[in-house]
Amino acid sequence: MYIGMTVNKTKTKLSSRDERYLHMSLNDSMWKVILYIGTPLAMYQMLSQIFAILDTMMAAHISKESVSAVAYLSQVNHILSAVGGGLAVGAGIKISHAFGQGNFDLVRKRVSSLYILCLSVGVLMLAGILPFTGQFLRLAGTPEGLIKVGTSYFIVQLLTMVITFLNNVYIAVERARGNARLIFKLNLMVILTKLSLTAFFVYILNSGLVMIAVASLISQLLLLAIAVFNSLKGDSAFGFSLAAVSKEREVVAPMIDSSLPVIAEKALFAFGKTIVNAMCTVYGDLMVGAMGVSNNLGGFTTMPQNGYQEGCASIISQNFGAKRYERVIKAFFVTMIINVFLGALISGFEIWQMDFFASLFDSGSYEFHEMIKLVYRYEALGAVPLGINAAVMALLYGLGKTKLTLIVNIARVFAFRIPVFWFLQNFTALGEKSVGIVMMVSNISVTVMSSLVAFLVLRDYRRQYLQ
Repeated sequence: MYIGMTVNKTKTKLSSRDERYLHMSLNDSMWKVILYIGTPLAMYQMLSQIFAILDTMMAAHISKESVSAVAYLSQVNHILSAVGGGLAVGAGIKISHAFGQGNFDLVRKRVSSLYILCLSVGVLMLAGILPFTGQFLRLAGTPEGLIKVGTSYFIVQLLTMVITFLNNVYIAVERARGNARLIFKLNLMVILTKLSLTAFFVYILNSGLVMIAVASLISQLLLLAIAVFNSLKGDSAFGFSLAAVSKEREVVAPMIDSSLPVIAEKALFAFGKTIVNAMCTVYGDLMVGAMGVSNNLGGFTTMPQNGYQEGCASIISQNFGAKRYERVIKAFFVTMIINVFLGALISGFEIWQMDFFASLFDSGSYEFHEMIKLVYRYEALGAVPLGINAAVMALLYGLGKTKLTLIVNIARVFAFRIPVFWFLQNFTALGEKSVGIVMMVSNISVTVMSSLVAFLVLRDYRRQYLQ
């Protein structure tokens, strides 16, 4: 097929488009490859963040308490969603690796098996949580006032979560095959559907918080319908086939081994954020909302950075599988340069227009407005370092070193955030400022740590593969 690429004999077909993408990933200029794959994914992530922002704004139209309920319960939902998200990330890397090796039968077996695995896990989680929703939210430390406001919202979000598990697999599959533009288009469709329905429910029907969750459910069902149609069409290596579902160790074990640290990482990170939210309540429920808004504003920089991270991780995995060892290092450095530039550009603009952004969420409350500004003024300073951190995560994910990503991300919350926040609250007179300061400290500290990890990994990588 292509110079330097060995392809296993296979009965599974690879489309001409997939062949062209694999050739580009393994041979073209790395700047071209990263920008081609990463830019649509960055736009996808940016639109997802806009979607979260507009959700918060519409919740603010209902009440200030609804903003805090969405902010808090979203973190609880992220703990649960970590299972599906972690499986999609970890298994997606192994799918990309098999794709780079040219083992297309293995690609299809992994894709098909991953769909069944995610569906099974989602159904089991629903059965275990739905009958005990109130108790579960209390166990997660949710304030009683927010439980009263948001229980029904959370139940609908649980149903949406299972659908999202399957959609995450589909997105991971399309990402592995370099179909970033399709991901962007599908996400745009989901967002437009979601926002249109939410606006209709909130502004026309004057509905409560639960209908925001219903709008999410409907939009995700629409994406699922497209995912099912595309996955069952033809006999592509990236399609679903019940006959290809496998329990073979070669198929399933690498996906699970790679995914478990990612699941733990995402769940513990989200759990840590709920602890931080609970610690914020000493300054009142509004501070929880202010921190949620600040996190959303920070997402305007970190989410596009994460888009390039996801694209880079897939490219690294493909090139590593194809033994293009020099290109692995090139992908890492190109992604780091792009992410640092994005962090400086976007966070600088947000700081410049801080009053405008805060006014979008303050529900007319001067107190809430000032809280948002206070927190984000410090959080924004971590945007550039987090761009470096995202590139390091791409390197580690792409090489399958998910245990290291687990360690780094646990440290981000449980070493650099929660203990620091506790210290600031108990041994300083900073008061509400400590909410923003702790975000800045944790984001910069984790970048220092991840940079050290990257140095050690690259040193060993060069010794093993480039000498």
